[in-house]
Amino acid sequence: MTDQLSPQDALLDLRRSIDNIDAALVAMLAERFRCTKAVGALKARCDMPPADPEREARQITRLRQLAEDAHLDPDFAEKFLNFIIHEVIRHHEAIAKQSAESAAK
Repeated sequence: MTDQLSPQDALLDLRRSIDNIDAALVAMLAERFRCTKAVGALKARCDMPPADPEREARQITRLRQLAEDAHLDPDFAEKFLNFIIHEVIRHHEAIAKQSAESAAK
């Protein structure tokens, strides 16, 4: 489709696609964090640790394979997942702390 457009129009068309993908990524991350917030609340209620290193290792292995299958740099995919995992654990720790403070009252 971009072959028949001027270079400037092709660039704008590609950038619109990128903008749409970015919006979808944000929506997917928001949904993922809604789910992980529920996991954090469950873990806090059941006195489970905020982190699960075994699950994290399995997820990294899984994501690296998905990245390879999609022709995406697996190192980049791992860095991206590690960033998300770090944020999730931080949220789980905050939820656990809040839960403990509420229980102490």
